[in-house]
Amino acid sequence: MTQSSFKDIEHLEADLWDAADNLRANSKLTAGEYCMPVLGVIFLRHATNRYNMALREIEADQAAGKMPKRAPINADFKKRRALMLPKEARYDTLLALAKGADLGTALVKAMEAVERDFEPLLNQLPKDYTKFENTLLEDLLRVFDSETLRTASGDIFGRINEYFLMKFAMQGAQDNGEFFTPPSLVQIIVNVIEPDHGIVCDLACGSCGMFVQTSHFIERRGDHAAHRVTFFGQEYKTSNLRLAKMNLAVHALEGDIRDLNQEAAALAKKIQKNFEELGV
Repeated sequence: MTQSSFKDIEHLEADLWDAADNLRANSKLTAGEYCMPVLGVIFLRHATNRYNMALREIEADQAAGKMPKRAPINADFKKRRALMLPKEARYDTLLALAKGADLGTALVKAMEAVERDFEPLLNQLPKDYTKFENTLLEDLLRVFDSETLRTASGDIFGRINEYFLMKFAMQGAQDNGEFFTPPSLVQIIVNVIEPDHGIVCDLACGSCGMFVQTSHFIERRGDHAAHRVTFFGQEYKTSNLRLAKMNLAVHALEGDIRDLNQEAAALAKKIQKNFEELGV
């Protein structure tokens, strides 16, 4: 990517943030209330882009005789690092809703449809859109519907996602919250340890920045993360766990991400059972 391209993306990130944060300020919502719903909209925009790109590739392969002419299946999309997105969860479907339609309910149904078809995200996507005013949701959807974003690649949306995570983290810190390590620092760590095979383990994985940067590192070497590494992480904050799974999904990555609280509770229960069997 050229220096001018980096500058263009930096301007795009800043413009998107200013537009989205202006909507938040006018709504009097806190950063914590606004964070997950906005990241959910970014997720749908990116997932729709990847779906459309994969569908075009599938149709081209069918036309060229490289694959049979049949209705696409999940495996066809997964091979191309995309979700087979249900119609009600596609960004253009939401934008096409009639003026005055209940966007909050439509967005909740969109998230539920993705979770239904993609098990790693079950109960992880934001579903509190009904508390937002319709006009705010309409404006928010339009913020991420420029011509540039309709055709943006995964790298660009990955950067936008990371940028919004960082900005929300900075705002959250003012409310005594934290969940994010800057991507620049994570990238330095990845470049030093060069994780190009085996298990990549992060015992305090936060929003899974280490795994995302690892995938970029492997791709720069001409390979795919899914072929080279297995991601394992754990996190104790519920909000971070949701961000982690969304962050992996938006980059078309998968990993075993554990809830540290559940792991600790299970261990405590096992220890208690052992004591009881010993009569202690």
